[in-house]
Amino acid sequence: MDYREAGVDVEEGRAFVNQIKSLVHSTFRPEVIGGLGGFGGCFQLPSGYKEPVLVSGTDGVGTKLKIAHILNRHDSVGIDLVAMCVNDVLTSGAEPLFFLDYVATGKLDKTQLTEVVAGIASGCKLAGCALLGGETAEMPGFYQSGEYDLAGFCVGIVEKSQMLDTSQVQCGDIAIALSSSGVHSNGYSLVRKIINDKGFDWHDTPELLAGKTLGETFLTPTEIYVKPVLAARQAGLEIHGMAHITGGGLPENLPRCLGANQALELNLQNWDTPPLFTWLAQAGEVNHTAMYNTFNMGIGFVLIVPLSHVQQTTAYFQSQNIKADVIGEIIPGNGELVGLPI
Repeated sequence: MDYREAGVDVEEGRAFVNQIKSLVHSTFRPEVIGGLGGFGGCFQLPSGYKEPVLVSGTDGVGTKLKIAHILNRHDSVGIDLVAMCVNDVLTSGAEPLFFLDYVATGKLDKTQLTEVVAGIASGCKLAGCALLGGETAEMPGFYQSGEYDLAGFCVGIVEKSQMLDTSQVQCGDIAIALSSSGVHSNGYSLVRKIINDKGFDWHDTPELLAGKTLGETFLTPTEIYVKPVLAARQAGLEIHGMAHITGGGLPENLPRCLGANQALELNLQNWDTPPLFTWLAQAGEVNHTAMYNTFNMGIGFVLIVPLSHVQQTTAYFQSQNIKADVIGEIIPGNGELVGLPI
């Protein structure tokens, strides 16, 4: 016997690494030291920081990968993987520096996984970070044929005096919502249950989705907010807090950007929920509470800004083709969301 007979093709693995080298190198920043293939990735901290703070984050794509497997489309889930990590790191005010990925599969398919890595490289470019390295694990008998799982790890940097940690948020500050590109990467166990249990097909094109198939709609990658948000701060727009709207929706994530003895009074009448979420609620007979506790409802990221910067902030993001609207105000309280329609 040999390793190939046991289900692990070492030569295929080497060929895969050679195939993705150019994708990885295309993301490198000047601070990257060395190339792909070492035991560790090396990165020199950027100059100009007086008290640099490193901020790290890790996440995955979740059961959204099931749709990629079913449709044999793997070009966008890598963007999701990067987005879920870099958007989290961004909430501290940090600039993502580098990213690492972990890909596990039952049988290594060079073509399939090159598509995945191409998506990861695209996500890193959108976030301005280097794809510093990764690990590909071939695990026969652990994953079904044609399936893989992904995990990502990101490190960012922020000047300590510019770091956001909820202490800057004040009563009277205003919450501004930035639009999501869709469901992003949370709630897919419910999405798949609706599709499967209600007799839909991933190639269906419901009228509410403006001619797009369900597969296209639900594989839309997660929006990456890094460059426009960092550019807004560099342009002098004052931001006191941020929240990335991921698992648990608004109820789970908005309180995380509040300071002590604060609450957020919401007015979601200012926000038009995208048709996608209306379709999910109708097709799955999902009640209002479950919708808000599961999905982002069209809001992917929230900024907390002083009242004096509201007009400038909304105008700036709209100039970047990102829908931005006022959805609430910070008030005295104990971390609750007042006016949430659930």
